[in-house]
Amino acid sequence: MTLAVGLPRKRHGASGLALRRRGAAWRAPRAPFLPALIILAALLFGALPVLRLLLAALMPGGRFAPEAALETITSRSAVAATLHSFDTAFFSTLGALALGTLVALALGVTDLRGRRPLAFGFVFSMMIAPQVAALAFLSLLAPNSQLLALLGLAPAPGTPNPLLGRGGIILVMALHHAPLVAMTVWSGLRSIPHSLVEAAQMEGAGPATITARILLPVLRPQLAAAALVAFVAGIGNFGIPALLGLPVNYLTLPTLIYRRLSSFGPESLPDVAALAVLVGLVATFGILAGMALTRRQGGRVEIERPLEPFWRLGRARAFVAAGLWAVLLLKLGLPLLALLAEALTPALGVPLSWQSLTLDKFAEVLLRQSATIRAFRNSFAFAAIAGIVLALGSIAFAYGLERRLGKLRRVVELVVELPYALPGIVLAIACILLFLKPLPLIGVSIYGTPFIILFAYLARFLPLALKAPVAAMAQIEAHHEEAARLDGAGTWQMLRFIVAPLLAPAAAISALMVFLVAFNELTVSALLWSSGTETLGVVLFSLKEAGLAGEAAAVAISAIAVILVAMLGLDLLGRRLTANVLPWRI
Repeated sequence: MTLAVGLPRKRHGASGLALRRRGAAWRAPRAPFLPALIILAALLFGALPVLRLLLAALMPGGRFAPEAALETITSRSAVAATLHSFDTAFFSTLGALALGTLVALALGVTDLRGRRPLAFGFVFSMMIAPQVAALAFLSLLAPNSQLLALLGLAPAPGTPNPLLGRGGIILVMALHHAPLVAMTVWSGLRSIPHSLVEAAQMEGAGPATITARILLPVLRPQLAAAALVAFVAGIGNFGIPALLGLPVNYLTLPTLIYRRLSSFGPESLPDVAALAVLVGLVATFGILAGMALTRRQGGRVEIERPLEPFWRLGRARAFVAAGLWAVLLLKLGLPLLALLAEALTPALGVPLSWQSLTLDKFAEVLLRQSATIRAFRNSFAFAAIAGIVLALGSIAFAYGLERRLGKLRRVVELVVELPYALPGIVLAIACILLFLKPLPLIGVSIYGTPFIILFAYLARFLPLALKAPVAAMAQIEAHHEEAARLDGAGTWQMLRFIVAPLLAPAAAISALMVFLVAFNELTVSALLWSSGTETLGVVLFSLKEAGLAGEAAAVAISAIAVILVAMLGLDLLGRRLTANVLPWRI
């Protein structure tokens, strides 16, 4: 038995092959501590922060007083922020749904060339942090925009930036969340059998008719779920409303929470807890509605041949490709070029030319400025540690979910997904409440230390880390573990010698995915950082608020370069895994 090499052998009367021939059912070895550890981790990272938040909102001062929370969420400022959140989330969802669906259909059902780089660029635009996207668009349409000056379109000095306020928030959020819609629609397209298209073609239906009268009706649950995902993302988005709304006092719920906590400190925790619960309830409603829509699709159907591109564009192919590249240029290329131009300009108002071009701002933030250097180091450390810890833990987690938990699996998955599904601002408030006082028994407080940020990252990104290993574990046949069990292997030996090597590529994907998302994170760390624990998102936001737009642009461009390298590494590793693990590999 080649899989059992290196394991202690015990005598047994029948081989694994003989057991299978006799029809003996194999069961995972008994090890109650593994399910117990998984359930404990789910409670610690998923349930405990949420329960602590609810306790603070409903029992301020230790006394059950829901009327205090009700008074907070019905105050004039909270009602205005709630209306702003619903308004911007709703209209940005409409834009994201339209753009994301069109891109998904163009890349999924047509014979367009270059689909992979287009999909990569589209998803890459979403992986860029929201605050970086907002800063890029601000640079593009600023009165001192170098790109607008080159085109002769620069407005007069002192002209307000048109993106500040409601309209800008809606526009940037729609563009930023469109890939979320596209990925959901791509997932739906993969579940459609190609035989539906072939049957329609035999009846004489053209590609436009097939798309409009067959695919779109079949995709209604995915479209509705995509709209809910974009809406929930809009409700919880902090980076875009912070950069585009705070300067003009246009507050959404996340920015109202941030302003109150930064202005009044821990004394405002009962009020911000109530507001965080309000944000969480809205997000939970969207999540539950999305789950209901997914269940309404019915059971899974075995598909012999998944949907393939069937729309032959002919002469129109070049025009469709040009249109998609133009969308990507407007969504990603021009804003990043404007950001780069601002970082390369020596001073405000100086035209960018070969003579004036300078790397001084990059040298300032990367080599000389202690706060930005520390932020790069902290972001690398937090993202890397979270990625490695979660990748290692995901191996045991995936094995336990797939083999050991049985009927408890769905409950554990739901609990684990809570911090990832809820807006980051909600998790941040929950962590503050959870760790503000010293920990029981040991009397040590991690509030104001790097460990509170690391805990928040572990809690928030655990579901993301589990995605690839759980998918890989589902494809591993049980006879691998059966052979090890017959050779006398215990649970930990099986995990070490059998499961871990098989899941190693998926775990590496998980580590990079977590690093990719955590490196530019702002929503959680904006409320959890303290002196010495600044992250890149926090420093970028602070530089922009201080009027140092060029330095902020240099930080943003440097962070984008790191994200690009990480995504390219993911793409290389993704070739060793099954399809659909990476969203852009369509």
